Amino acid sequence: MLGRLISVNWMEASARLAAQTFLAALPLLIVLAAFAPQGVKDVLVDSVRALFGEDAPVDNIEETFTAQGVTKDAFGAVGVVVTLISATALSRALQRVCERCWDLPRAGARLTAWRWLAWLAGWVAAVLLQAPLRHGFGGGTWLGVLLSLPIAVLLWWWTQHLLLSGRVGWMPLLPGGVLAGVGMVTFVYASGVFMPAAMERSMAQFGSLGYVFALLSWLIADCCVIVAGIALGQLAAVSMPFVRWLGPSRPDHS
Repeated sequence: MLGRLISVNWMEASARLAAQTFLAALPLLIVLAAFAPQGVKDVLVDSVRALFGEDAPVDNIEETFTAQGVTKDAFGAVGVVVTLISATALSRALQRVCERCWDLPRAGARLTAWRWLAWLAGWVAAVLLQAPLRHGFGGGTWLGVLLSLPIAVLLWWWTQHLLLSGRVGWMPLLPGGVLAGVGMVTFVYASGVFMPAAMERSMAQFGSLGYVFALLSWLIADCCVIVAGIALGQLAAVSMPFVRWLGPSRPDHS
């Protein structure tokens, strides 16, 4: 397993994904907050708090999405388009991770451009669902866990198939979806335990920059879970007995 992680440059790929999330995808959420109605803004703020823990000191992050200055007037149509195109850097980086894990050549932009946008839409929806899911849509934490697991598995199963442009059949992608999905749910719930104290320590040491350091550390750990899940899922899919159950993992051109 360690050899497989090394072969896909696990840490380097995770750091690159984290950087693209911070530099490209987070501004997309800010633009969303600028154009969204107040109800969506409230859900976004609750979801950010759910990701880091209810007790996490995330007031500065929340103010980024709710500040009065973050309005439609702060972004022109060109700014929105540029932000959206820039956000596809995360989709492209994740696509390269999936291709590297499955030993596939890079697909052409003409084939994959719409997939980058589709994945971003799915990612935004997943972020907005964090708070409702964590509370089980009002049914409590345990219901939230039970709902989060299959949704996360479906998200990362679909992510691989989408970004690989259907070149690998659905069933061989299932182990990666399960590992990445279960790993992410575990990580997010564990974040509620360790992130509040970690953010407070970082702020005590570095002041307002502590938010940035804590957020980047969280993103890198988050991406480590995702990359490991996809890479080890591929390893499982081509190993016995999974290959007998799931079928061959060769590209599916049908």
